[in-house]
Amino acid sequence: MAKEDYYDVLGVPRGASADEIKRAYRKLARELHPDVNKEPGAEERFKTINEAYSVLSDPERRQQYDQFGHAAFDDIPPGGFDFGGFGFDDLGDIFSEFFGGGFGRPSNRPQRGADLRYELTIEFEEAAFGAEKEISVPRTEICSHCHGNQAEPGTPITTCPDCHGSGQVRYVQQTPLGQFTSTRTCSRCRGEGKTFDTPCSVCHGSGTERRMTTVSVTIPAGIDNGQSLRLRGRGEAGQRGGPPGDLLILVRIKPHDVFRREGRNVVVEVPISFVQASLGDEIKVPTLEGSVNLRIPEGTQSGRIFRLRNKGIRDVRGPGRGDQLVKIRVVTPEKLTPRQKELLREFAKAGGADLPEESKGFFERVKDALR
Repeated sequence: MAKEDYYDVLGVPRGASADEIKRAYRKLARELHPDVNKEPGAEERFKTINEAYSVLSDPERRQQYDQFGHAAFDDIPPGGFDFGGFGFDDLGDIFSEFFGGGFGRPSNRPQRGADLRYELTIEFEEAAFGAEKEISVPRTEICSHCHGNQAEPGTPITTCPDCHGSGQVRYVQQTPLGQFTSTRTCSRCRGEGKTFDTPCSVCHGSGTERRMTTVSVTIPAGIDNGQSLRLRGRGEAGQRGGPPGDLLILVRIKPHDVFRREGRNVVVEVPISFVQASLGDEIKVPTLEGSVNLRIPEGTQSGRIFRLRNKGIRDVRGPGRGDQLVKIRVVTPEKLTPRQKELLREFAKAGGADLPEESKGFFERVKDALR
């Protein structure tokens, strides 16, 4: 069953601003939250709007969705989206409306890892037909020795006696205006909620280590210069059990010696001689899949464009393929033998130097404009 368009899920147009998307989501979230709406299907609908918002609220994910549709997130299981650009404070606003009071922000909660960016340069043909690439990316990973516990394996880890595992310490201060209460990150455990005497000998107590990682990247056929790919979970390691970030691949395409791209079409310029243009000929034309024969009719003018159907770039968003446009350039010889010059003079005397009627009309208009 085809997935519903994310813009339709939130009830906003494709050109909606970030604020319009946020307002639409919050309105639907209040209506459909399972703790408020007990109607059948409300919970599934709530998951769907969360999924849509997690994409459309993130500028990079939204760009991916606009370019590739749902295919950009095929590796994400249903309901497996995080809240992306939806801030913790926004969640607090909604939940406070449901239940009243504040929404806590414990310092030792799991945190998602940072996203990584990588610029990948590929060949023109790889962009046209797709490719599999392997890249080496330096990234932070969970320590292989202590598995993120920060302490040397086999040594004790205890709950912080100051914050009792919360990672925060509450301070009460008396002032002339009354009693003020504030919460700060625990200075003893630095918000971790635990203490240990022997830090890990590999990561030195950080819980992570820096490694060079080999990542396989699937380049979809038809990708264009400047487009990006998102590899879920291949970014920096999360903290305190949080999920890893993503790896964003920015694609750059090398210019080709022969072809250039215009949307889904491929353009190639082919030189022919004056004789070929005048008398017609059958020539070989290069394409992305090898040479093909092209019939040049008599009287072909320089700049004329011939179209080779389905010889262009594949559509990255689905079926379909562009064409190849063959632009003819008639080459005027720069050096002529005496015999060639003699033949051309004879050609001119026979009327070959006369302009065709349509060209005469053009030059007459030029003369009138200069009078």
